[in-house]
Formats: sequence, structure tokens, C-alpha cells
Amino acid sequence: MLEIKSKLKIPRSAYKVEVKGQLKLPFESRQKSRLRTKLASGEEVGLRLPRGEVLRGGDLVTASDGRVIEVVAEPEKVLHVECADAIELAKAAYHLGNRHVPVQVGDGFLRLAADHVLEEMLKKIGATVSHMEAPFEPEAGAYAGGHHQHDEMGHGGKIHDHHHDHDHDHEHCDHPDHHPHHHK
Repeated sequence: MLEIKSKLKIPRSAYKVEVKGQLKLPFESRQKSRLRTKLASGEEVGLRLPRGEVLRGGDLVTASDGRVIEVVAEPEKVLHVECADAIELAKAAYHLGNRHVPVQVGDGFLRLAADHVLEEMLKKIGATVSHMEAPFEPEAGAYAGGHHQHDEMGHGGKIHDHHHDHDHDHEHCDHPDHHPHHHK
């Protein structure tokens, strides 16, 4: 079986690279470091990437036979969130972040994986929510390594992802230099 063990770390435009295949995956599968799947051609492939490596649409990976394969972010069911203004959109992003939900940030919109509980919460705070199928490319997270926004090739790090269905009001920072200060 064909194996994919590494992602090219150079900008796609730096060299002329002949792409010889496509690996179409939804976001959930692009987060996995170990996966048995198929190329768009139907050929079986085993993904064996370093832990924490997230594949983004447009990334190039190398196969065990020397081929360069393009990663394609497969369209999936997402909620497309828009608000009356930037402040309302920031509030929606805050509430989603408080629940540790992977969120894609776009120009005037947010996207997240379809979830009826989160859809109702967003509607209650005044957001306009629509259903669509689109590639899902959520933010990597502030301490994930890599870039906060991805260029044409796509960059990213480990996604901090654990789901909560409740509100909580506590500081959440895993950064080693952060120490909460309490003033009296």
C-alpha cells in the first residue's frame, strides 16, 4: 500500500512541482496522523504523519513511491454564520471559542461543523445561520505553531479541540508564560 509520511514545508510557488494525485478529505480526517484512506483515483493509501500535523487544502504531501500528492479540503456540512455587524460577529466568535469549537474565520463570516445545539445558541444571540456544503478550514489556534492564517498552500498546527455543551467562565490559557494575577 502507498504510504504518505510527510508534508512539503516549502511554499507551493517556490518550485515547479508536478502533482500526481489528489487526497480529498474532510477536516476531521485531515487532523489524523494515522489513517487508511484512498486517493481520488481510488488507490489505497496509508497516512502516517507526525503527531499534531494537520493537513490543509492545497498542502502537498509526498508518497512512498516519490509522487507528490495534493490535499483537497473536501466539502462538508457546515454552518455559515453572519451577523449584523463586526461586534455581533465577534460576540458569536467569543461564544464559540468559549466552547472550544473549531471555527473558520472569513471576511464577515464564521463557519463551523454542523451542530444543532450550537446553531440554536447562535440564533439566540442574533446571528444569521445558514446550512451549506463547503471546504472547512478552521483556525489553528494561538499556541498551535504555524501561522494564524494560511496562504495559498495552507499552514496550520495542532487543533485544540474538546467539545463542551455548557458555558464556563474561567480563564483558559495553556501558554507556559501565562500566570493569572488576582488584584485586591
